[in-house]
Amino acid sequence: METGMDLEDEAYNIIRRHKDGVFQNVIWKELDIDSRKCSRIIKKLLDKDLIIREVGVSNGARTYLLKAKEEVKEKYDLLLSREMFSSCTGCTGDCEPEYCGRLSEWIGNLMVEEAEKPEEAGEDTDIEAEDEDEFEEEI
Repeated sequence: METGMDLEDEAYNIIRRHKDGVFQNVIWKELDIDSRKCSRIIKKLLDKDLIIREVGVSNGARTYLLKAKEEVKEKYDLLLSREMFSSCTGCTGDCEPEYCGRLSEWIGNLMVEEAEKPEEAGEDTDIEAEDEDEFEEEI
């Protein structure tokens, strides 16, 4: 018998797989549970602020469209380089990027991070590099 947490995880994973959202009635059918149990699981996910819920209609019946919330942290990670925030973000200077010292330092940090990655990742990096080569060949 599955615990509530297992079903909660499964429901969340179903919602995350559907980038444009999934109707709540699809989830309870896929998990093979009744709609009341599904509603309790969805409430827990809403309380944890993992999903958003919008009113919708599926096959003529009122239901909810559920979507996973985006992780904001990932967006900011792209602007960080070794704890240094991108120097161009919020910059009001009228400069030429190729002569900007702060931008050069930030790019230098990116290069150092990139050079350190193979040491941290180990053998997985070689596999990723091979996958990238295959991807480039397909393009």
